Amino acid sequence: MDRKTNTLKQLLLLLLLPSLASLYSCQPTEKETPSNTATSERIMWYKKPAEYFEETLVLGNGKMGASVFGGVNSDMIYLNDATLWSGEPVEPNMNPDAHKYIPAIREALFNENYKLADSLYRNVQGEFSESYAPLGTMYLKFDHASEPTSYHRELDLGEAISKVTYEVDGVKYTREYFISNPDKIMVIKLNSSKEGALDFAVNFDSQLKYKITAASKIMEVNGYAPYHAEPSYRGDMPNAVMFDENRGTRFTTSFELKSTDGEVSETDSSLVLKGGTEAIVYVSIATSFNGFDKNPATEGKDNKSLAENQLIKASSKSFDDLKSNHLSDYQKFYNRLTIDLGESEVTDLPTDERLLRYADGKDDKGLEELYFQYGRYLLIASSRTEGVPANLQGIWNPYMRPPWSSNYTTNINVEENYWMAETANLSEMHQPLLEFVENLAVTGNATAREFYGVERGWALAHNSDIWAMTNPVGDFGQGDPVWANWVMGGTWISTHMWEHYTFTQDIDFLKEHGYPALKGAAEFSLDWLVKDKEGKLVTAPGTSPENLYITSEGYTGATLYGSTADLAMIRECFEQTIKASEVLGVDEEFRAEMNQALAEMHPYQVGKKGNLQEWYYDWEDQDPKHRHQSQLFGLYPGHHISPDKTPELAAASRKTLEIKGDETTGWSKGWRINLWARLWDGNRAYKMYRELLNYVDPDQKETTRPRTGGTYPNLFDAHPPFQIDGNFGGSAAVLEMLVQSSEEEIRLLPALPDAWSTGSVSGVCARGGFEVSMTWENMKVTSLTLKSIKATKTKLIYGDQTKEVSLEAGQEMQVEL
Repeated sequence: MDRKTNTLKQLLLLLLLPSLASLYSCQPTEKETPSNTATSERIMWYKKPAEYFEETLVLGNGKMGASVFGGVNSDMIYLNDATLWSGEPVEPNMNPDAHKYIPAIREALFNENYKLADSLYRNVQGEFSESYAPLGTMYLKFDHASEPTSYHRELDLGEAISKVTYEVDGVKYTREYFISNPDKIMVIKLNSSKEGALDFAVNFDSQLKYKITAASKIMEVNGYAPYHAEPSYRGDMPNAVMFDENRGTRFTTSFELKSTDGEVSETDSSLVLKGGTEAIVYVSIATSFNGFDKNPATEGKDNKSLAENQLIKASSKSFDDLKSNHLSDYQKFYNRLTIDLGESEVTDLPTDERLLRYADGKDDKGLEELYFQYGRYLLIASSRTEGVPANLQGIWNPYMRPPWSSNYTTNINVEENYWMAETANLSEMHQPLLEFVENLAVTGNATAREFYGVERGWALAHNSDIWAMTNPVGDFGQGDPVWANWVMGGTWISTHMWEHYTFTQDIDFLKEHGYPALKGAAEFSLDWLVKDKEGKLVTAPGTSPENLYITSEGYTGATLYGSTADLAMIRECFEQTIKASEVLGVDEEFRAEMNQALAEMHPYQVGKKGNLQEWYYDWEDQDPKHRHQSQLFGLYPGHHISPDKTPELAAASRKTLEIKGDETTGWSKGWRINLWARLWDGNRAYKMYRELLNYVDPDQKETTRPRTGGTYPNLFDAHPPFQIDGNFGGSAAVLEMLVQSSEEEIRLLPALPDAWSTGSVSGVCARGGFEVSMTWENMKVTSLTLKSIKATKTKLIYGDQTKEVSLEAGQEMQVEL
């Protein structure tokens, strides 16, 4: 069969899908999946069950998550809910004296006493963030007498459906799993090819506090999360996880088992089917989380009633109706963007074996396309809950004290999760982060006052959680300033508000949500800046995320003034806030204040090695190959450094990346690919994209393979351990290689690698409210179609060609180049 041939079944299904346009999509109409979609770019499959978490196939509806092992005698399914965290609303006045140390720290810095500044800065710390919690583990337990044959498990990215099939003693067993967003339910359908051969039990276990009851073919679990969980990196310590039956977020998980034949019964802690042929298991989850500022124990939602009602409504529908609702909802997002990176040798191999083959240097463009679309799949599956964005692990976490608390790390990681939201035509999935930013602005206003002595605006430090925590962490002096005391989280994360507007052209969003958040971040930044000895505006104190300098006197430290990263983020924030105020026609005086500050800020410096300096002075890095490259923020994800507009700074950025090298962690590699794309070096970007797909064994597996940044067997990003930001950063980078844009221009194939000399892409979004579809052959665009949200114009740039185009609202235009 041809690699690009679809099945008749898929075509008939797609003809039934509604072509509904979404409010926040850059796309006026939905598209059907074209007939050239091939399974090698859409289906992940394996010859055996998962043994480790990093081999599971994950499902999600944007709130509920499941990691499916697909075992034969016992199928284990980790369950999660995006709103189930440890903790309670933040106490903003946790360190009322913190801001009093700022003048002394500044004095120490301007006296060049960096050791004293580091020491004093520890006083400007508060509590650690809370942790994302594992809800529990569901078990489907079978009693097969013989070993299975013909085992197969898969995840179809085009349908968001996982399947397991195998044979035992001549009987074929099939399981089909999906989680529906419209029906708020997980559905598992089980079949046996022989009548009456299906016997299994449904069980549950959890690391949280819980009780199980079962009656009338329904099993219900009620429990609660801890009111505090210490970060795992603090090591073993007493009372690391603290429970109180009167505190913490409540949860309910309801299971119902139905069968067309056979006998369904229950014990006190399980549901049981005997002698069945077909069965359906429904799983409903709800928590008491009621917003970042509401106590989940005393002001929470009625989780028990919510879970029960979801189950009643969903289980009253047929399986086919539930599946149809799920597909219609999911595919209206997934089908918007298609990609073809050219022909390659077709490999009818399991996904883990394809990864191993690819790591040996073999060609597999289908795998490259699969990884890209997997990123889009993960974003749809993990980011559809109001005010609760995807965390460090999306929504999939089996650990009570997960790595880095599975929180929102704001010095790159949560932002990287959303780099592709707009470009990959998934603007709706951006909404949870944008709503979260507004929550941060509330708690961040208190943080600005209490920790930094700034009355205007809002601030965000290094970590956050579902409670919109904004204070610097460190447990009141226990943390090293190199990671605990970073200040610029609000300045960075607020730029997502402007980005959303530039793609959607949603003026109401900008006025009511985007601009207030941007203005607050800019106000804080204005009041945080002070003048250095040269009369230039700098931040003091500041750090460069998680990196250390070595002064000319040999001191290794973190705290300094005039951090390049700080100033880059403030520049971007000011420039975006100025544009937003101009669009809205408001705050002329405030706009002037920002323009004046931009003119007075300490400029970028090029060091003696030709690199873009990270520090105010031309100091050495303690680790020259450090994973963070925050001083390059203005190149990406910012927009004020580019090869054409600031060639000297772009050259210095290139030198910085060359010094750092290509070997780094997963999320950092994702960032560097985007940076190389912005430097229009497609071959270097592609080299690192290939490296991002290097096979990495699961964390708990004994191995001689190196555990460096790459990809686990289930295509999860290996930081290591698993962090989802590398997946999202890698997918964003693919599009950055193909299309780059600003509010005034769209650049086609700016970093096309030689390996992708022929291909096509459809449904990529560009700033200004455009959608781009194009094909190319031998590195040259052969056809181009633009769509627009509103009547507007843009400048197309392709190689050394430029072309002005104007479109009416909703117009689709084929453009001759």
